[in-house]
Amino acid sequence: MDFAINHMSAPQLRLPEFFALARQLGAPRVEIRNDIAGNAILDGTPATEVKALTRANDVTIISINALQKFNQPSATRLAEAEALADYAATAGAQALVLVAANDGAIADAHQRVENASGLLALIAPILRERALIGLVECLGFETCSLRSKREAIQAIDNANGRDVFQLTHDTFHHHLAGEPDLFPELTGLIHISGVDDPTIAVSDMRDSHRLLVGPKDRLGNLEQIAALRAGGYSGPLSFEPFAEELRHLADPAAAISQSMNFIVSGLKEKAA
Repeated sequence: MDFAINHMSAPQLRLPEFFALARQLGAPRVEIRNDIAGNAILDGTPATEVKALTRANDVTIISINALQKFNQPSATRLAEAEALADYAATAGAQALVLVAANDGAIADAHQRVENASGLLALIAPILRERALIGLVECLGFETCSLRSKREAIQAIDNANGRDVFQLTHDTFHHHLAGEPDLFPELTGLIHISGVDDPTIAVSDMRDSHRLLVGPKDRLGNLEQIAALRAGGYSGPLSFEPFAEELRHLADPAAAISQSMNFIVSGLKEKAA
């Protein structure tokens, strides 16, 4: 099983300790972020230093997460894209996650696709010049401006971008969106997290509820992963839980390893 570790799995760790954790877990693919205070990009760590740390720890950065509100026209959006893409390329990252705006501003489906198409067409050459993949991520929240992966694919095609853009399949957001189609052939990364709370309605689920995947999971992680793999997906499964309690784990390696074992065993049972 090709597991990866998003820095949000252990946000309390500084970058060297996070890379060491990934190596300890036998998951040498990592995602670093630009939204964790005191870590990597936000603390001003030069990209060259990040690349040196990856070499010292024998890990690979599969993505930087993320260019936020990529589909929202802005006077600064392209400058943000260029700066983050430069950082990603220099740090040795393979991809840049592009997250849709989640502000409830666009209700019309045609407008959602049009906005995303226009921005992807402008971002595409920035990524091509730096040999990066753009991982488009739709959010399942009702307020998201690009909730459907089908709409995202339409925007990618409008921008003639299948050579540079792929989908991020997030098991949490896929469950919230209620979109039945998976599109494994266009998926470049899977983000995995679980929700255990049996009392919360799906429409009320938020990032703060996202845990490591375990036996109480309500999102159908095992079913989603199995279906994507059956459809041809062979890339990494990257842990991306957000719950505050993860910041206080005494032994994050043990907790993540336990989730890994649950997923491996569960998928074997489904395949038997």
